[in-house]
Amino acid sequence: MNEWIRQTIMDSMADFGRQGGIHTAWKEPLVAYADARDALFPRLKEVATPGHFTPLELLDGAQTVIVYFLPFAESIGRSNKGDGLASLEWAWAYIETNRLIVAINQRLAEGLEQKGYASVVLPPTHNFDTKELVSQWSHKHIGYIAGLGKFGLHHMLITERGSSGRLGSLITRASIPPTSRRDQEACLYTYNRSCVACVKRCPVAALTEEGFDRHKCYARLLQNAKEFEREGLGDVCGKCVSVVPCSFQDPVARLLTSPAQQHPRQAPHP
Repeated sequence: MNEWIRQTIMDSMADFGRQGGIHTAWKEPLVAYADARDALFPRLKEVATPGHFTPLELLDGAQTVIVYFLPFAESIGRSNKGDGLASLEWAWAYIETNRLIVAINQRLAEGLEQKGYASVVLPPTHNFDTKELVSQWSHKHIGYIAGLGKFGLHHMLITERGSSGRLGSLITRASIPPTSRRDQEACLYTYNRSCVACVKRCPVAALTEEGFDRHKCYARLLQNAKEFEREGLGDVCGKCVSVVPCSFQDPVARLLTSPAQQHPRQAPHP
């Protein structure tokens, strides 16, 4: 089942990319699984929002939540390096990847149905309370539960392929062994306070070491949406995950596997 799911996602990406007018390129996806009865799901009503759904509230008899991360090509992140509004390439990536996630979920759900397993698909975005700005199904929290990554100072999920990309998920009655959650942090700030690059990159000071102002952030997203309205619904920014140490990799994992870390320099003999 795991290999079929992964191949279905990759086939969907390839088919989508062959359509005319697609500007976005993606790297190889990551896929993870969570037990629908994982004890962390009910806790999202405390951690995220009281209205956050659990898998069993959305699908009776749910067994598994499938979560996947679609990493953007590095050129897309680098295009978003400037201090102003989001780059056109980043807006395209957001809009097109949302469409891609819908296509992936549809193909997965149809295939699972043919195998005898009911599923519920979740929209890639715009399923949030517009006053409180919190989602009733947070893909990044679901990704954390499934072991795809750990949260960074920027409140985004850092996977082994970084945080520059989009998450999708769906719930199914198919029983798939869950992936494990790792203990090691992925954010350099959380690990050893050595990085605040995402804070410095935020163009509206919505992100600080002390917290995150959702409303300041959302105001900037709406500015970008207006700028790119001809392209689609591009309420994006992405500065905090563009051209920072965790954009394309897990920087803590890289730090811990570096030769200097494995073989620290000896102090010279007196």
